[in-house]
Amino acid sequence: MTSKKHIGFFSATSIVIANMIGTGVFTSLGFQALGIHSGFALLLLWVVGGVAALTGALCYGELGAALPRSGGEYNFLSQIYHPSVGFLSGWVSATVGFAAPVAASAIALGNYLSRVFPSLSPIYIASCIVVLLTLVHTSNLKMGRGIQNFLSAMNIVVIFGIIVFGIFSLRTGDVHFMPSHDALKDILSPAFGVSLFFVSFAYSGWNASTYITGEIDNPQKNLPKSLFSGTLLVLFLYVMLNFVFLYTVPIGEMKDAGGNPIVDIGSISAVKIFGETGGKFIAIVISLLLLSSVSSLIIAGPRVTQVMGEDFHLLRFFSMKNKNNAPFIAIFTQGCITLFFIFTSTFEAVITYIGFTLNLFTFLSVLGLFILRIKKPELPRPYKTWGYPVTPIIFLCMGGWLLVYGLMYKQKESLAGLGTLVVGLIIYFLDKKFKNRKYAQ
Repeated sequence: MTSKKHIGFFSATSIVIANMIGTGVFTSLGFQALGIHSGFALLLLWVVGGVAALTGALCYGELGAALPRSGGEYNFLSQIYHPSVGFLSGWVSATVGFAAPVAASAIALGNYLSRVFPSLSPIYIASCIVVLLTLVHTSNLKMGRGIQNFLSAMNIVVIFGIIVFGIFSLRTGDVHFMPSHDALKDILSPAFGVSLFFVSFAYSGWNASTYITGEIDNPQKNLPKSLFSGTLLVLFLYVMLNFVFLYTVPIGEMKDAGGNPIVDIGSISAVKIFGETGGKFIAIVISLLLLSSVSSLIIAGPRVTQVMGEDFHLLRFFSMKNKNNAPFIAIFTQGCITLFFIFTSTFEAVITYIGFTLNLFTFLSVLGLFILRIKKPELPRPYKTWGYPVTPIIFLCMGGWLLVYGLMYKQKESLAGLGTLVVGLIIYFLDKKFKNRKYAQ
């Protein structure tokens, strides 16, 4: 008897949107503005990042429709390359790939709220939110979906509101948005490359609905539509929202007295647009938007761990579900890892740690689109990537450049990511050895 698939197009799209709109867009502009002062170059960052995400979404649409099973890269890489490659991607997702972004979003949420309520500790707020949403998504799937859909809809409404009011407000920013010689210098500078890491993180989540493919109604149709629609809408919102931030906040106010980047740019922009009281209200609203991001990541991440538990004996306990059909052990495990990150890491450290490995596996997945067409040309493909082969080539060029740049200029973070892969590889071969011994008996 097949289980009922309860996630439709709207819910799948809302999960994509909520996974993308979160920490990055509300926190990273200050880091980018440290080395880039042209409004044109800063907005181009978000266009470039959006194009990369959109091409990736188009490619994942074909992969997800042709290989319709939950797990995202874990599912794709296992079937295209080798189970060990898929295991490593799942291992990263299970350990840090989702838990770290949940922690980053929760920490950012705490920082925004603590500006309005200084007596509250950002760490206390972050940890309480993670515990609460973990319990909700474990105990009541229907309530969890309802909360997720509501927060995602509010996400879009509020951001549209900030964009509209910001455009019609008095300009208080000092950057220029027209292309110029200075803009070209910024685009060709190392700072532009560094900033793409922050933008890449902000757009991460464009592949979110592939992690729950097995729970999507008519995935061959709704999965590609959810990936494309969600990513395209977020691209538009990101570019316009950053335009408003730059339109209202002078470059000099994007860093503190010590020259460090300001994280909560959204709060500063809101004060410029709505005044001090309105700015505090918007800070609370942005906190709710970040709550949506935390919620969606808590939904998607454990599904990868669950699928791994179905395939690997040493991890089989992760596949266990409770009476509500929720993978409760996988959800609780991710919650515990998230709390560890919250209490031991800084916001910036959490983001930089995961960048290299996540880019590596999305790169391999899109590359696998070419391999899959060669290896299995007979495989049913209800959806084919628009613009193939140019679309995946564009993504691979951008993703490959980030990988090379990470190894050259972010060696500590990249090596930490590779170290995580080594641990995962050890566990994979231990599981394989255990299975061989079991069969031998």
